[in-house]
Amino acid sequence: MTKKNINEVIEILDRLYPDAKAELDFETPFELLIAVILSAQCTDVRVNIVTKVLFERAGNAFALSEMPLDDIEAIIKTCGLYKTKAKNIKNTAILLVEKYAGNVPSQHEQLTELPGVGRKTANVVVSNAFGIPAIAVDTHVFRVTNRIGIANAKTVEETEKQLMKGIDKEKWTKSHHLFIFHGRRVCKARSPLCNICDIRPYCKYYKNQNRGLK
Repeated sequence: MTKKNINEVIEILDRLYPDAKAELDFETPFELLIAVILSAQCTDVRVNIVTKVLFERAGNAFALSEMPLDDIEAIIKTCGLYKTKAKNIKNTAILLVEKYAGNVPSQHEQLTELPGVGRKTANVVVSNAFGIPAIAVDTHVFRVTNRIGIANAKTVEETEKQLMKGIDKEKWTKSHHLFIFHGRRVCKARSPLCNICDIRPYCKYYKNQNRGLK
C-alpha cells in the first residue's frame, strides 16, 4: 500500500475513533506497566477490575515488591496465567526498587530487561506513559494491518518494522490505538464486519474476498 493510501486509511480511522486511546486504567507509569503485563491473553475490562483491587493494596513498586506472592496470585487469578504473571510483576517490582528507586525507566532497552516485559509491552509503556512515539503490535494491530495491506509480514517484529517505515513517526502512537479500536469493533478476527467497514475500498482482504464479484 502506498504511503498516501496509508495516510488516508489512518485519517478515516481517526474520524471513526477520535477518542482512541489506551483502554487500561492507570494513573502512573508503574500502574500502566503492571496492567500491560497482566493484559496478556486477557481483556482490558478484566484487567481493570483486577488492578483496581491490586493497586489499592500495592500502588507502587515498593508495596508490590513486599506483597506476599500468594496474595498477588489470589488477586490476579481471574486474569489467566496468574502464577507466571504474579511472579513476573513481583520480580519486576523488586527490580524497579533495586535498580531504579521504584521508578519505571523510560528507555525501551531497560524496560525489556524487566520480567514479563517484551517489546510490545515496552512500546505500550514508552508511548502511553512517556509520550515517546512507538507502535506496539498486539494481536489486533498485527491482524488489522496485515489484513488491510498496510503491512505484509508473518511476524510481529517484521510488522512493526513495516509500520514504522510506512507511517509517519508522529502518528505511530495514535495509529496503534486506532488499529486496536478498529480490530475490536469492526475488523474482528473470525467474522470481520466488512459490509460496514469504511476502509474497505483500501482493504486487500476485502478485495480478495470479493474478487470476480460485480
